[in-house]
Parts: sequence; C-alpha cells; structure tokens
Amino acid sequence: MPHSPLRPAHVVCSGASSFDSIFRMETLPTGPGKVLPLHAVEVAHGMAASAAAAAARLGGRATLFSRVGDDGVGERIIADLSEAGIDCRFVRRVPGVRSPICTVLIDRQGERLVVPYYDPALGKDPSWLPLDLVAGADAALVDVRWPEGAAAVLKAARAAGKPAVLDADTGPQAVIGELAGLATHVVFSEPAALAFSGTATPAEALPALAGRLDGFLAITAGPEGCYWLERESGRIRQLRPPKVEAVDTLAAGDVFHGAFALAVAEGASIARAIAFANAAAALKCRSFGGRLGTPGREEVEAAMLVEEEVA
Repeated sequence: MPHSPLRPAHVVCSGASSFDSIFRMETLPTGPGKVLPLHAVEVAHGMAASAAAAAARLGGRATLFSRVGDDGVGERIIADLSEAGIDCRFVRRVPGVRSPICTVLIDRQGERLVVPYYDPALGKDPSWLPLDLVAGADAALVDVRWPEGAAAVLKAARAAGKPAVLDADTGPQAVIGELAGLATHVVFSEPAALAFSGTATPAEALPALAGRLDGFLAITAGPEGCYWLERESGRIRQLRPPKVEAVDTLAAGDVFHGAFALAVAEGASIARAIAFANAAAALKCRSFGGRLGTPGREEVEAAMLVEEEVA
C-alpha cells in the first residue's frame, strides 16, 4: 500500500464529536439500582472524531469538521482530539450550546450500552465549512449524525474527483438514502444495512442495496469481518479480521472507517483497504477505552502479514 511519511495522505472527516465517560462493568445492568464499575475512562469520541483519530494514529493526516459548545466540555474535546494528532481548527464552537456528551457501559465480553446526547441547538447550517480544504484532500469521510454537513462534504469531494466515503450507521432511512446517493464508497454497519435493505443477512443486503445505490458498497459485521460487492462480476466477497480476544468493541466501527478511508486515500486496492481496516478494528478491540485502543501502523501491517501467511 503506497505510503510516505514525508507526505501522508490527508483525510477530511466530518460529523460527530463528543466527550464520553466509559465504564467497564461485570455485566450490563438489567434494571434500576446502583452498579459499581470495574474501570472507567473519559475520552473525546464520536463517529467522525474517532475515525479521524484512527487515521492519524495509522500514519495519515486528519482534519475534523465538527461542532461543539462553547463550554468546558468543548474545550476538553478539542484538546483531547488535538492531542490525538487531529487538525481541529475547523471544530466549530457554537455559543450558548452544550457540547455533546455520552455515557457508555461495557461488559466483560466487550458488548456495550451507549447513551449519547447532542444538543439540537448545535444547528444544521454547513455554510461555514471550508470546502476548498476537501477539494485539496486525498479523501473525505462523513458520518450520518450531521446530515447537512455530510452532504456538503460529499458533494465537494465528488466534484473534486476525490473518494467520498460514508459511514452508514443506523439512522433515519431518508438521511441514509440521501447521503449514500452522494458517496463514492458506502460502508454500512450490519444493522443499518439490514434495516435499509429490508433483508436478513449481509449476503442478501448487498444485491438489494446495489439496486438502489451506485458506487462501492460494503457491510461491516463485527467478528465476521466485512462483506463487499464486486459490481462487475456480481460476486459478494467476505474477509474476516484477525482473531482477538475482544475486551471492548466501542469505536471498532469508527476505527474501521478511518483506516478504510486512509487506505483508499493512499491508493490501495479495495481488498487491501478492507484487510487494513479489518486488522485495525480487530486489534482495537483488545483493550478497554474505546478509540484509545487503536493500534499503530506497524502493528496493523504485521497482523495483515500473519493473516496472509495463514491463508
């Protein structure tokens, strides 16, 4: 996969950023009461933010378009993401608004309960976005949490002939349909793909999605890895990730999308980009703390080599 530390590929990410309190539990609660956690961390998260952090950690250059409030939480989000290597000059601080927050409970098997809050007063207007920066980047990645900003970024990327990647997670069907129609690469989560296509499995979903959407289509399916459609042949392909003992699956999908967008920006083939993203997401799951478990580039490429040798 082409990669030069002298000119790292530049990925512009647009969408959610939040400040998360993450608690590790013995088991997830099933009713009211008080439950004491085994461990806890606080970290800036969010779909686009975590993807941008992954791209930076894996050797890319990442810029984030997002919105926070002008409160202390917003300051912490920007400081935390900047420390992760993200260019946060275009994280807008909206006056008089609360910054997004999220509480996450994770059990010993790595499964989670997520409770996010985004203040509606963050607004929808994308007119302030520096879209010329998108045209000059190597790829753009958006999530579905800020549809207006996502649409503007996807249009700018396509107009400039750059990869326009959508992280199609669960959300309103109309929003997913609109944004997917603007993207060059759509990577669904399994629940979102099944809900949008009205099918029961990824293998059924991909042909149904292909009848409605253009461009590259893939579905992430946790430990089953990634399914994608080769349009020319009509073949559905699947690549499983390296096997790990999952401690925390939080942000694994975001890491996948950040790694995938970076690999595409670097000019990798689709199969290579998915193998890279699969390995990054799987290795992330080994440790508690959401995106903080994102591995470095050398470790990801070493895991890919092991998988190739086994295969």
